[in-house]
Amino acid sequence: MGRLDGKTAVVLGAAGAGNMGQVIARRFAAEGARVLVAGRSAEELNRLAEELGGRAVLCDITRREDLKGLADAALAWHGALDVAVNATGWGLLKPFLDTTEDELRQMADLQFRGPFLWLQAMVGAMREAGRGGSLIQISSATATIMLNDHAAYMGTKAGSDHVMRCVANEFGAEGIRANSISPGLTATPMTAQAQTTPGVFEAFLPSYPLGRVGTSEDIAAACVWLGSDECFMTGENLQVNGGLTLRRNPTREEIVTSVTAALARPEN
Repeated sequence: MGRLDGKTAVVLGAAGAGNMGQVIARRFAAEGARVLVAGRSAEELNRLAEELGGRAVLCDITRREDLKGLADAALAWHGALDVAVNATGWGLLKPFLDTTEDELRQMADLQFRGPFLWLQAMVGAMREAGRGGSLIQISSATATIMLNDHAAYMGTKAGSDHVMRCVANEFGAEGIRANSISPGLTATPMTAQAQTTPGVFEAFLPSYPLGRVGTSEDIAAACVWLGSDECFMTGENLQVNGGLTLRRNPTREEIVTSVTAALARPEN
């Protein structure tokens, strides 16, 4: 413990009870960081901030003025922004030909335009503080490997990964690191429906060399290393997914077969 002592960290996307952003924020606080949590639900953010002894700021990643306010709040709090995590996302699962223009626009706003604006605001704050920092984008294994009915999600995540590389290249000389983390299937509120559908998670298990799907705690542990002074890496996408990207996600047909078999069991 104490690997983030003295650091000021911002975690955007921490307004959902028990979501990945909250797990990351709790781990940061346990490692000694001063944590500012942000998102779109004041009640849940305030509760979490009180629990962590931190601060809460309302912020919509698609609004430049909100992101500027978030960066300003971090600097006003302790005069620095050392670690910034973007854990926002929308797990849209929809066939390619059925994806509407409005859904595509929402996805692009949330997972490409928003992260671009977030990077601009966070880099600006880190430069103003003048002591470098670590930018961490939560991406997805599906930015690299295929999954049916996920094109808008996959494309926007992949685009943001490449922007992270651009930031890493441009601002590394100022001590600013920029890296992505790619979970695979993870037990989070976003995947709650899949978790409660018999056979869905089981269909994914053969794809994981390490024998299990991921947890938010796995991702939080990687975030701690990326945010710590031990990290000498930038412009990379860490595949924190138990080896999933060595193999592949199951096909639609394999998932259906697994669900059908699970539902046929006597206990179901």
